Amino acid sequence: MFTNYICKMKDLIEIVAELSNLIVQTEESAKAQFNLDNLTHTQMHYLETISLLGNPNITELSVSLQLSKPTVKVAVDKLIERDFVFKVRSDEDRRSAHIHLTEKGNLINQMHNYAHKRIAESITRKLNSEELECLIRVFTTALKD
Repeated sequence: MFTNYICKMKDLIEIVAELSNLIVQTEESAKAQFNLDNLTHTQMHYLETISLLGNPNITELSVSLQLSKPTVKVAVDKLIERDFVFKVRSDEDRRSAHIHLTEKGNLINQMHNYAHKRIAESITRKLNSEELECLIRVFTTALKD
């Protein structure tokens, strides 16, 4: 029984590695398609998180990314230089600024979402509705840990 568990774990580790490679390949393909080869995975992750949070300030973004505020500030400044985001002073607290995606930043985020959608569609085509519900339940449970 223990040997079977170890074999299943090895299989699962291989599947996770292959899925990770599929995600990277799909995102790289989308970047090439949109002529964004010089955009890093980290920068795409920042843009995605900014969009999901709905124009956060540096503190909110750093908490969400689980990074220090100085690290996030440096990365956001680089995104500003590349015209992916801009800052807007808060009406409530003039010391704070909210980060917004530019049109270019929104386009990149849409491209990133498109890559995720292609992966999800690829997986969905191979599953029936019961299997899909089970997979969603397993991933949802695993991601809550």
